[in-house]
Amino acid sequence: MSKRIVTGHNAVGRSIIEIQDGGIRGLGNLSELWVTDATPFDNTVAGDATDRPVSLTPPDGGTVFRTFRVLPQSASDGVDPSARAALVRERFAAMNASDALVDTTRHPAMHKTRTVDYIILLSGRVTLLLDDDEVDLEPFDVVVQRGTNHAWVNHGEEAALLIGVLIDAEEL
Repeated sequence: MSKRIVTGHNAVGRSIIEIQDGGIRGLGNLSELWVTDATPFDNTVAGDATDRPVSLTPPDGGTVFRTFRVLPQSASDGVDPSARAALVRERFAAMNASDALVDTTRHPAMHKTRTVDYIILLSGRVTLLLDDDEVDLEPFDVVVQRGTNHAWVNHGEEAALLIGVLIDAEEL
């Protein structure tokens, strides 16, 4: 991504560019674009809503807007399966999401969150794994992920870039 532009309001209520940067905050393969703490969101609050620790899920009642990359599976083919699973657990712990790894039987990165996610594959190819299904995605395919146990797997040669909006939802 080349730049992020966030609009806002000046002291007299006129629309302005409040933030224009390329320094998106993130963690590993995640880049945070915006976070809201509640719905409805108060658009009069100034500042960078991503100025907080990265969390896999949005705040209670909130949203997260982010990009994420899924590296080719071949990048970790030589890694011992138990070491790969340990790396996944470390990554989820860094996002305060260890509890999202509820059933990793099918894949070490299978996870479940209390969210509804709107996901668009922007580039590359990726497979969405579910407990009992899977589907191969091509650029501009859209997934509405509704609190299911899932993982993203890239069987291609290049990193896949996805964009997502995660919205807090009721526990299943």
